[in-house]
Amino acid sequence: MNIAPEGGVADFILTGAWGKKAYAEAGKYMTANLAASSKDSNFSTIPDVSDWKLTKDAKFVHICSNETIGGVEFKEVPDVGDVPLVADMSSNYLSKPIDVEKYGIIYGGVQKNIGPAGMAIVIVREDLIGETHPLCPTMFDYKLMADNDSMYNTPPCWTMYTSGLVFKKLIKMGGLEAVEKMNEEKAKILYDAIDGSDGYYVNPVDKKYRSLMNVPFTLGGGEDLEKKFLKEAAAAGFESLKGHRSVGGARASIYNAMPKEGVQALVDFMADFKAAN
Repeated sequence: MNIAPEGGVADFILTGAWGKKAYAEAGKYMTANLAASSKDSNFSTIPDVSDWKLTKDAKFVHICSNETIGGVEFKEVPDVGDVPLVADMSSNYLSKPIDVEKYGIIYGGVQKNIGPAGMAIVIVREDLIGETHPLCPTMFDYKLMADNDSMYNTPPCWTMYTSGLVFKKLIKMGGLEAVEKMNEEKAKILYDAIDGSDGYYVNPVDKKYRSLMNVPFTLGGGEDLEKKFLKEAAAAGFESLKGHRSVGGARASIYNAMPKEGVQALVDFMADFKAAN
C-alpha cells in the first residue's frame, strides 16, 4: 500500500508460514508473484537466489528473514538488483548486525527480541516514502507516520519504554556483534547435541540455513516418544517446547533473552531423557 499505490507486481520468496501469509495478503491489492518456494522440501531450506524467477520492474521483493515455525534463516542479504528488498524481521532483528542500506523496508513486531507485544518497528528507505494507496488506512501510512515523528496517535508508551531498556542493555553487552556471538554460541550447543545424538534427535533444516533463533527437532523414536519427551520436559520446567501445530515435534526458541545456561539445561535434559529411554 505504501510502495505500490497503483498495484503492479511484487515478487515473494516463500520459505515458511510467515512468508505464505505475506504473499496471500499482498494478493488482495496487487499481483503477487511466487518467485521461489521451498514448499517441496517442507520449508527446510532456502531456494538458491540463482533459481528465483524475479519479475522485471517488480515493485519489491519480499522475504521473511527468519521463519520461526520451520527454523530457517537467511544468512546473507539476497541480491535482487535495483528492486527494493522488503524483509519481515520480526523474529531475528536485534539478534545480529544488519546492513540496513541493502533493504528498502525492514519491518517486524517487537515481541521476540525487543519488547512486549503491541508495537512494530518499520525502517523505510526515505525515497520510498511519499506515495500511498488511496485506500491505505491512516495508521498504515508511512508518510503520515514519518511527518508526525511516529506520534500521529498516542504511542504504545510501555512497549517503547521497555524496548528502550533492552536497547541500553544490548549496548552495554557490547552491541549487536556481541549479541550475535552469544546467539551463535547458544545455537551451537543445541545443534551439536542434536547432531551428536546418533539420530535420537533430528533437526530437518538444511545446515546452511539453520536459524539461530528457533530450533525445531523430532525424536527418531516416533510420536509416542515425542509425547513422553514433551510431557517430562514440561514437568522439568521447560515451557512451550511443543512444535507448532502445523509441523509437530519439538521446537526450542532461543531468542536474545534466553541465557546460555538455559540452553545448556535443555541439552542436559535431552541427554538424560535419551539415556533413560
